[in-house]
Order: sequence, then structure tokens, then C-alpha cells
Amino acid sequence: MAEAVKLIGAFGSPFVHRAEVALRLKDVPYELILEDLTNKSELLLRHNPIHKTVPVLLHGDRPAICESLLIVEYVDEAFDGPPLLPVDPYDRAMARFWAQFIEQKCSMPFWMAVWLDDGEAREGFVRETRANLALLEARLQGKRFFAGDGVGCLVGAAEFPALRSWAEAYTSDETVSACLPPREQLVANFAGKKDRIKMAVNAMVQRS
Repeated sequence: MAEAVKLIGAFGSPFVHRAEVALRLKDVPYELILEDLTNKSELLLRHNPIHKTVPVLLHGDRPAICESLLIVEYVDEAFDGPPLLPVDPYDRAMARFWAQFIEQKCSMPFWMAVWLDDGEAREGFVRETRANLALLEARLQGKRFFAGDGVGCLVGAAEFPALRSWAEAYTSDETVSACLPPREQLVANFAGKKDRIKMAVNAMVQRS
């Protein structure tokens, strides 16, 4: 009997989505355990005591695997099915680089720009986001996805044509769309957290 696979996540998290898509692309049966991150469970704190964040992958009796990109790599190597990352070592390294680039150079300034009050700091994050998205736009020219013609597990969105085409191709994929929450639920979820997130983001900028 196959070892049980569980994914500890939270509604609306793009990082949890990345891990969930990896499992679905590999056709791995799994149980999704949704967390309330304002009241973290003993299960999450026990399996990710360092960062106390999601996603967390549990596979059998092994210690938990944390961080979405590490989960993707583990799922790719531990389970049969179509490869999630390129087989060629160079291309595989490039896929890792661009995944980290999106996470570190695009996602953070994007969300800072979304949640910050108008002002010089917000404008700086807007400029940074647009500059980094332009680099992604150039990277996608001539490709359907970042790593070639396969869906892969990179996450991004933008107003640029190549990125917009990528987003449409990604979200229309049958495997991907199966674990995308309805837009109205996402909007309601973020609306409920708006004031708390804005306060935290503005406080973070003021301390820096």
C-alpha cells in the first residue's frame, strides 16, 4: 500500500497552490489539510516549528518537507509521472533560478505595492515590480511556459503580453484549474484580511 501523502496548506496561498499542482501533475493522491493561519494548529507547529508557515508536505512517517519549491522538487523525484522540472541539468538549474526570481523579486514587491498606502515607498515597489516583470516577459518570448512547452510549477501574472498568454495557458490547463479556488472566494478572502495586511505591511516599511 502506498504511503499516505498529506499537504498542510491555507486557502488562497499561491505557494500551497504550487505544491498542490505538483502533486496533481504527478497524479499523486493526497489529503489537503487547510489551516487557519491566525490560529495555527498543533499539527502545523509540530511539523514546521522553524517557520510555522505553509505549505508542508507529509509523506508517510518521514519528517515533513517545507517550502513550496522544495516540495515541488521532492514530488518530482519521489513519484512516477511526467517530469515537473527539465531533465537536462542546465535547464533544471535555470528553472530553479526563475522560480526563485519570481518568488523573491516579483511576488514580494508586487504585494507590497498592492497593500501599501500611496506614497514614495509604494511607487518604489511598483517600479521594481514592473522592471522585474519585464525581465520575465523577455524570458518567455517564444516559449509557452517558463521551462518550455510543459506547464511546470512557476507562478506569476502581469500585464505584459507573453506573461498574460502564460497565465491564460496555465489557468486553462485541466490539472491546474482543478485546484484553483473560485475568483469570488479569493476576493472575499483577501477583502476580509485587507485591513490587517495593510497595517502589517505599512508597519514593516516604517521599521525598515
